[in-house]
Amino acid sequence: MGRRMPAVSGLFYAASEDALIKQIKTCFTSEVGPGRLPDSPIRAGDRKLPILISPHAGYMYSGPVAAHGYLLLEGRRKPRTVVVVGPNHYGVGAEVSIFPDGEWITPLGAVKIDHELAVKLAGESDIFSLDEASHSREHSIEVQLPFLQYLLRDFKFLPVCMLDQSESTAAEVGDALARVINGEDILLVASSDFTHYEPHEAVKRKDSQALDMITRLDVNGMYRVMYEHEITMCGYGAIAAVMTAAKRLGAGECRVLKHATSGDTGGDYSSVVGYASCVIELPER
Repeated sequence: MGRRMPAVSGLFYAASEDALIKQIKTCFTSEVGPGRLPDSPIRAGDRKLPILISPHAGYMYSGPVAAHGYLLLEGRRKPRTVVVVGPNHYGVGAEVSIFPDGEWITPLGAVKIDHELAVKLAGESDIFSLDEASHSREHSIEVQLPFLQYLLRDFKFLPVCMLDQSESTAAEVGDALARVINGEDILLVASSDFTHYEPHEAVKRKDSQALDMITRLDVNGMYRVMYEHEITMCGYGAIAAVMTAAKRLGAGECRVLKHATSGDTGGDYSSVVGYASCVIELPER
């Protein structure tokens, strides 16, 4: 059983429990954020869990955008497991890696890995590896955890890290996710930032082209505009995987909750990164 210690605590988010809770609250109440605090822990309801697309930069930059998606967990069924799919920025480990067992640590405590679901998902396709090494330094999945801990308190967790983000691999991952999620109270989150290090207006323009395809759940269209317009979104495979899963589960569209840049949160508009928070509602069955 692996015990994964945080890789970016004190860098992407605060390193102490009190400071981190304060930082998360500031994300919700920020002018770029939704403008209000949720209940903590979230008050569960009867509404079906959505699928979320959430950014993964430092909380001072992308946290307020991420808060828009996480606020939507109010009044939803309590997830027994949260599956977070993110890109592999460092090129370490397997092509598509599932963290197999154990727990992940943040300043807000430990979250247990859903080992049963890890084995079940890995059994759906040879594309998956049960592997810890891919996750050792990766921040894209880790930065989602404190938000989830603050809102949900008690849940299991399954990290899926994609080094291979090709369209065919994303389709296979998405198909497998749909098969294991179908009918279960599982929250699925894709972790991605959008265009990197261009002027604010250029980032907004490029991101809107990708988001136009994402709102239609058009995976092929997203890849096409990404290549044609050199849109440097880092978690495109993760987004494509959850879009594929969503369509298999009966969803017809994705809604953009908030799109902003690091200029909106940090004040420097000369070279920014784009962030989007999106939700895909699944039909009740």
